[in-house]
Amino acid sequence: MNFRKLSLVLALAALTGAFLAFDLGRYLSLDYFKSQQAVIETYRAAHPGLTAGIFLVVYTTVTALSLPWAAILTLVGGAIFGLLWGTVLVSFASTLGATLAFLAARFVLRDWVRNSFGERLRAFDAGIEREGGFYLFTLRLIPIFPFFAINLAMGLTSIHTWTFYWVSQIGMLAGTLVYVNAGTQLAQIDSLKGILSPGLLASFALLGIFPLIAQKIVAAIKARKVYAKWQKPQRFDRNLVVIGAGSAGLVTAYIAAAVKAKVTLIEQHRMGGDCLNTGCVPSKALIRSAKLLSHIRRSPEFGIRKAEADFDFAEVMERVQRVIREVAPHDSVERYTGLGVEVIEGTAKITSPWAVAVTTAEGTQTLTTRAIVIAAGARPFVPPIPGLEEVGYLTSDTIWHLRELPKRLVVLGGGPIGSELTQTFARFGSQVTQVEMALRILIREDPEVSERVTARFRQEGIRVLVAHQAKRFAVENGEKILIAEHDGADVRIPFDAVLVAVGRVANTAGYGLEELGIPTTRARTVETNEYLQTLYPNIYAAGDVAGPFQFTHTAAHQAWYASVNALFGPFKTFKADYSVIPWSTFVDPEVARVGLNEQEAKAQGIPHEVTVYGIDDLDRAIADGEAHGFVKVLTVPGKDKILGATIVGEHAGDLLAEFVMAMRHGIGLNKILGTIHIYPTLAEANKYAAGVWKKAHAPQKLLAWVERFHAWRRN
Repeated sequence: MNFRKLSLVLALAALTGAFLAFDLGRYLSLDYFKSQQAVIETYRAAHPGLTAGIFLVVYTTVTALSLPWAAILTLVGGAIFGLLWGTVLVSFASTLGATLAFLAARFVLRDWVRNSFGERLRAFDAGIEREGGFYLFTLRLIPIFPFFAINLAMGLTSIHTWTFYWVSQIGMLAGTLVYVNAGTQLAQIDSLKGILSPGLLASFALLGIFPLIAQKIVAAIKARKVYAKWQKPQRFDRNLVVIGAGSAGLVTAYIAAAVKAKVTLIEQHRMGGDCLNTGCVPSKALIRSAKLLSHIRRSPEFGIRKAEADFDFAEVMERVQRVIREVAPHDSVERYTGLGVEVIEGTAKITSPWAVAVTTAEGTQTLTTRAIVIAAGARPFVPPIPGLEEVGYLTSDTIWHLRELPKRLVVLGGGPIGSELTQTFARFGSQVTQVEMALRILIREDPEVSERVTARFRQEGIRVLVAHQAKRFAVENGEKILIAEHDGADVRIPFDAVLVAVGRVANTAGYGLEELGIPTTRARTVETNEYLQTLYPNIYAAGDVAGPFQFTHTAAHQAWYASVNALFGPFKTFKADYSVIPWSTFVDPEVARVGLNEQEAKAQGIPHEVTVYGIDDLDRAIADGEAHGFVKVLTVPGKDKILGATIVGEHAGDLLAEFVMAMRHGIGLNKILGTIHIYPTLAEANKYAAGVWKKAHAPQKLLAWVERFHAWRRN
C-alpha cells in the first residue's frame, strides 16, 4: 500500500472512529431531532442555504463512511426541508456519498471489501456482466441488499464510475421520495394523537409496500423489453406445456394436473428420463447384484466355510432390464394420462414465449400456452480426447447394452457415477483401472472419505490412478491403449473397453433456446433466476437442465417451484430453496452427505466444530460384519445447530435422513441425543455422534460442583 492510500485509509478510519468515539450518532436520531425540531426549523428559516449545505455535507459523510444513519437522515431531510427540497438534497447527497464509498472500495479498501462481501461480490459481478447498469438500477429500486453493501461491493465490479453515479441517482429517486414523504409527516407529530393521523399511517404503509411495488415495476420493465418483438396470443390452448418427461418434467406435470390446470407433457424419447432408463434405477439394480457377489466372497467372515456363485453377466444385465420394466409403469404414458396430463410423444420446439411446435409421426402441431417448463435433462459429457472415437467408448447411457463382461475396463472419472460403476464391474470380475485427473477420487467429499473409498477399491483389486491426465487413445498391434500423463511421464494402460464418466452436460440445444435468445450459464445449464424463470418470465427450467444439482430428488424438488410459479406467478411466487440438499454415492462403503462438509466450511471461512463417531464401535455394525466408517457432524461453535453431516458406512444414505430432517426443521444434536433409537440398529450411530458432541460440551465447572455435592452426601 502506497503512502497516498495509507493516508486515505487512516483518514477514513479516523473519521469513522470519531463518529463512534464521541457518540455523534446520538445527534442523528429521531429522538434528538424531535427535541431540537423547533430550533432547527428556526435556524433553517433564517439561514436556508447554510442549513442545506450543512445537511448535504453531513449526509454525504455518513453515506461515504457507510455509517448506519442514512435512513434516519432521509426522514429528517423531509421533516426539515419538505418534500421537494428534501428529495433534491437527499438524492444528491446520498448519490455523492455512495459514489465516494464506491471509489474508496475500488482504490483503497479492496482487500477488506473482498473479505467482508466475498459471497455477494460473485452475485454482483454476475449481475453486472449479465445486465450492466440495469442490474444496479434494480438493486437501487428494490433494496435486496443493504445500501452500504451495494456501494462497497460495486466498487470491485467492472461498472464505470459515471454509470454507477447516474444509475444510482435515478434508481434511488423513488425510494428517496417515499422516505422523504414519511419524514414530512413525522415533522407534524406533536402528540400521541399524531401517530394515528391518516397521513402518517399512509406514509408508513407506503414505506412497507414500496419494495413490492418497485419489484413489480422492475419485473414489468424487464418483461416489456424481452417480449417486445413477440405477439402474445389473445387466448391459450393450455395453462402449461412441459418439455421432457424425466423426474422434473413428470413431477411438474403431476402437480399441474393435481391443481386442475390443463397441462401437456412432451417427451421425444422414453418416459421416466435418465433416472429410470439409464441412471438411478439400472445402476442400483446392477450394484445390488454386484454386492451380493461380494458378500458371497466374504462368506468365511460370517462363519460360512464355503459359498460359491455361478453367474452369467448377460443374465445379470437382463435382470437390470426387468427391473426397469417393473418400475416403468410408475412413469408411463397411461399413468399420467389417467392423472389428467396430456402426454405427447414427439419432438418439441419453442417457437415463441407462448407457443411450442410438436412434431410427431402424424405431423407438426403448434400448442399455445400461458407458461412453459423446460425439463430436458442432461447427457454424459464426452471430452474431446484424441483417438477416443476410434477406439469406441461406453457412457452411463450406453453401458446397459453390454451383455459380455469386459475383461479389462478403464473408467475415466472419479466422481460418483464413475466410482459406482468402477466397483460394480470389478466385483463382477473385470480388471478395472480407474483414471482420475484430480489428486483423489470423490473430490467433493472430505479427504478421509476419499481415502476410505480408495482403500476399499484397492483392497478389492481395483487399480486407482489419481493425478493421471488422459492424453490420447490408440490401437497398437490390435490392442487398445490409453496414454495418460502422470508427473510429466506417459503411462500406458491397455484395455478392452473404456467407460467415460467425467460428468454430465445439460441438454440445451434443439428445442428453441437459441432462437429465443435464452442464455446459458458457464456451467452450460439454462440460466434461471431464484424463481427458476429464464429470460422470459413465463418460461421456467427445472432439473438437470437448470442445475446446479444433478440429482433426481433435486429435480423433483425444483419441479414444485417451477410448476407453482408457472401457474400462479402473477399472484404469488416462491424462491427455490437449496438450503438442505442431501445426496449419496452408492459405493461400498456408502457415502452420504447433507449441508457443509469440513473442506467446504474451511474454504468458505465458516466457523465450525467437528464431531466424529466411529461406526466400528457400533454393536449392530459389529454384528453385521460392517464395523467400518464414521458419522461426521459440523456444528456452529458452542451450539448444537447442525451445519452439515457426512456418513460413511453401510446404508449411509438411509441413516442420513435423520440429519436431513433435523437441518430442515432446525433440530439440533441435543434433540437427536434425546430421541430413543431402536437397539441394535445402525441408526444408533446418529445418536452416539450426538453423544460425542454432548460429552465435548459438558459443563465442566458445574460438574465439579456436582462432584463436591455427591462427596458431601457420602459424608
